[in-house]
Amino acid sequence: QVQLVESGGGLVQTGGSLRLSCAGSGRTFSRSAMGWFRQAPGKEREFVAAITWSGGSTYYADSVKGRFTISRDNAKNTVYLRMNSLKPEDTAVYYCAAKDTSGSYSLTNVYNYWGQGTQVTVSS
Repeated sequence: QVQLVESGGGLVQTGGSLRLSCAGSGRTFSRSAMGWFRQAPGKEREFVAAITWSGGSTYYADSVKGRFTISRDNAKNTVYLRMNSLKPEDTAVYYCAAKDTSGSYSLTNVYNYWGQGTQVTVSS
């Protein structure tokens, strides 16, 4: 079992930066791949970024590549999402998720555990 709690969301102007954190608990956290997803009003939840359990590989949606960076610190049971050059279209609730199953990192249905989400709003 893994419990996840996101933090770090807020209101920022276009071009600004935020760092989201996802604190995990549970004995399998360090062996779980982690992902960040987001959901804007009226839209489906979409993949943002993912990282393998070791941190050795990372994956990004095309829309955030070069602007967002995912990282993890297994000693602290925490995953981060650094977001730079934010745009109004990045406005959404951001969720972190953990998976210990096989399957594509970009698919929501392969993730076993989800946090409650944190709101990110980018003003123009």
